[in-house]
Amino acid sequence: MMSKLLLPALVITLLAGCSSPEGTSRRGAERAKVDPAQSLNMEQLCKGQAARRYNTGSQKIDVTRFEQFQGSYELQGATARKESFVCSFDAEGQFLHLSMR
Repeated sequence: MMSKLLLPALVITLLAGCSSPEGTSRRGAERAKVDPAQSLNMEQLCKGQAARRYNTGSQKIDVTRFEQFQGSYELQGATARKESFVCSFDAEGQFLHLSMR
């Protein structure tokens, strides 16, 4: 008799502990203010790195997306020949690496 009552109570307790209020969940990239000068510097550095990697001029490089994550930034772009790349930066805006996609 005791085990029949204990099992449902245990299941309810476990399920209640796993739930969280709707307001505390976060999805996707963190959204915070980015200094315009810093983002422009990151874009210019990314274009320069991509131009050197793809042996082209930085004016032929397009940065198409800027994303901020909890501890980093990513800039996605492409060359005039449609070669894709991603530049990664740390939280302070220092260049980490360029990935060819």
